[in-house]
Amino acid sequence: MTTVSAPGTGAELIAGYRPGESSLFASPRGTLLAEGTYFAVPPSSRPDGQADLARRVQAVLGVAEAAGHQVRTVVGAVPFAPGADAHLIVPQRLHRGGAPASAPHRVLPFGIRSVRPVPEPEHYRDAVARAVQQIRAGRYTKTVLARSLRAEAPGFDPAPAVRALAARDPNGYTFAVDLGAGRTLFGASPELLVARHGRTVTANPLAGSAARSPDPDEDHRRAAALLASAKDLHEHAMVADQVTEVLGRYCRKLTVPAGPSVIGTATMWHLSTPVTGEIADDVTSLDLATALHPTPAVCGTPTAEARAAIGELEPFDRGFYTGMVGWVDAAGDGEWAVTIRCATADPEGLDLFAGAGVVADSDPAAELAETTAKLRTLLTALGLEESDVA
Repeated sequence: MTTVSAPGTGAELIAGYRPGESSLFASPRGTLLAEGTYFAVPPSSRPDGQADLARRVQAVLGVAEAAGHQVRTVVGAVPFAPGADAHLIVPQRLHRGGAPASAPHRVLPFGIRSVRPVPEPEHYRDAVARAVQQIRAGRYTKTVLARSLRAEAPGFDPAPAVRALAARDPNGYTFAVDLGAGRTLFGASPELLVARHGRTVTANPLAGSAARSPDPDEDHRRAAALLASAKDLHEHAMVADQVTEVLGRYCRKLTVPAGPSVIGTATMWHLSTPVTGEIADDVTSLDLATALHPTPAVCGTPTAEARAAIGELEPFDRGFYTGMVGWVDAAGDGEWAVTIRCATADPEGLDLFAGAGVVADSDPAAELAETTAKLRTLLTALGLEESDVA
């Protein structure tokens, strides 16, 4: 058998994850551990490879079925840039288990020698200020600017960090994707881009954030202030409206709350609008995901102008950061999370990423602080402090 059902919770599968040999995706609905590669989804010949990605995936699943392969699921990651190659495979073996659970975890020494911000904090603030000027001049309405941390750590092993992330935020989307050549994409995203299970579609756009506080009273005040913030409500509405509009093309009915609520991770508060619907046509979860990607939460609006600003103002290639990560099966069911709160590890170390939405009244210092707070998800799992990167 090439498909194995694991008993109990997803703890055994998460413990069984091995970088370079397997990939992992854990959500509140369950855990997938993919081992080996039976067949990789080939790259597209089109400039916008994501436009025919769902078709190529279905073709590969058809090949697997015709060959008698028992795994009828594709897993992996899709990058931010529409012309960049996705990394999606039919695994040799696929193990399914329950959802992860909160559990104590130890922070292990990772041998990180140094951490270098890219760009330097002052240069990030300058980029935000330039974006605000461009927005006020009418070039676009919103963009999302990211910064990176380069951590030098030869021989870094992502597995303990992945286990720590899953134990700390079991209600999120913990992932680890083997990219080949000793590279691993891993993280713990709070944001579901879209899922399809049967005829039911769900999405949970997040935009508008505030750092959590260890003081309960202050933490409560921050959540309340976020829900009352005109700037954050405006930023969130751009994202929720776009997700609702896109899903409305594929669903015969949608249920959308009148306004956002506040949800929390271990490090952040987020404005959240859960959207549910029933699909009208035979579209897969990947069809829906590629139609939604990139949302204004990770790119901005209008999309083309916001993406151009990112290329102008960010000094690095995002790669898989702010792409999507997850799975789709031959029936079209699947889950895709937005690839945030993540890092890409290589044999010499790792690159951590975080971004913030920039609108007309954004404050550069506040956006820098927001990226630092978002980086805490990975910093904590790696045993680092904010002072290591400030």
